[in-house]
Amino acid sequence: MSCQLTIRRATVEDAPYIFSIIQKAFKEYSKMIGQTNLEALSETVEDIAKAIQTKTVFVAVMNGNIVGTVRLSIDGDEAYLSRFAVDSDSQNTGIGKSLMNEVDAYLKKMNVKKVTLHTSSKHDVLMRFYYGIGFYVEAIETDRGYLRARMVKEYR
Repeated sequence: MSCQLTIRRATVEDAPYIFSIIQKAFKEYSKMIGQTNLEALSETVEDIAKAIQTKTVFVAVMNGNIVGTVRLSIDGDEAYLSRFAVDSDSQNTGIGKSLMNEVDAYLKKMNVKKVTLHTSSKHDVLMRFYYGIGFYVEAIETDRGYLRARMVKEYR
């Protein structure tokens, strides 16, 4: 049996599945960084449905099941990436990289010059992942009560 992965734009009907993946992934992230008041964990299915309608949200689908997601906000030639999550049972299988490749292609098509994200600077696995796909640390911020790396990737 082959596993077929597709990346597509999310629909409002995907919101409950995206909610489940974000909750699971960000609870694990929260434990790893020792921070419990993450904005992602207070989001509702309705919030996600609204984001799908007002922002660009991609999902990774494997064998009919949503296994990953990422959200983009575009403002002119800059974008902000958030809610990047892959189901824990599907991590380290290339799904995250496939999602980010789709993000790259989309942002280039939209003539975006720079994409920014935040992640805990203590989460070495995510830091290495982002470095490996071309992001660099632009600043370290403490505005949320923990050390967050503001990471940037530039497109030319």
